Amino acid sequence: MEDKILESIAYILPAAVTGLVAYYMFKGFINNKVYEKKLEALTQQKKESLPIKLKACERLLLFCDRINPVKMLIRIPPISADTEDYLQLLIANIEQEFAHNLVQQIYISKDTWTAICAAKNAITNKLKQVAGNSNSANGFRENVLTDYSKTIPPTETAIDFIKNEVRNIL
Repeated sequence: MEDKILESIAYILPAAVTGLVAYYMFKGFINNKVYEKKLEALTQQKKESLPIKLKACERLLLFCDRINPVKMLIRIPPISADTEDYLQLLIANIEQEFAHNLVQQIYISKDTWTAICAAKNAITNKLKQVAGNSNSANGFRENVLTDYSKTIPPTETAIDFIKNEVRNIL
C-alpha cells in the first residue's frame, strides 16, 4: 500500500510542478500581451490627440499675440476721439477673441490656462487704468504704448507657458 502511495506521489509531483510552471509561464505571457495592448492603445491615442493639442496651443498663442496691447493698438484704430469709446472697443475685441478661444482650455494644462486668463485680465485692467488718466483716444493710445514700451506685456508670460506646454507635449 505504501509503495502505491509513493508511486502515485512520484507521478503526481512532477505533473503538479510542470502544471505550476506552465501556469506561471502562461500567466506571464498573457500579462505581457495585455501590457503591450495597453501600450499600443496609449500610443495610438497620443498619436491622434497630438495634432489637436498642438492646434490648441497655436490658437492660444495667436490669441496672446492678438491681445498684446502694442499690436492691438496698431491693428485697431480709435472709432472716435472719446477715450471711453476706444476703451470699450478694445475690451470688446479682447473679450471676443477670448470667447472664440475659450474651448481650447480642455487641451492644455490648468497652469497654462491660468496664465492666459491672468494675461487677459492684466491687460484689461491696465487699459482701464490708463484710460482713466487719458483725455482723448489718441492720448490713451500714446499712454498705453509708452507704458508697454517700458515693461514686458503679460502676454509674453502666457506665451512662455504655451511654449513649455508644447515642449511637454512633444
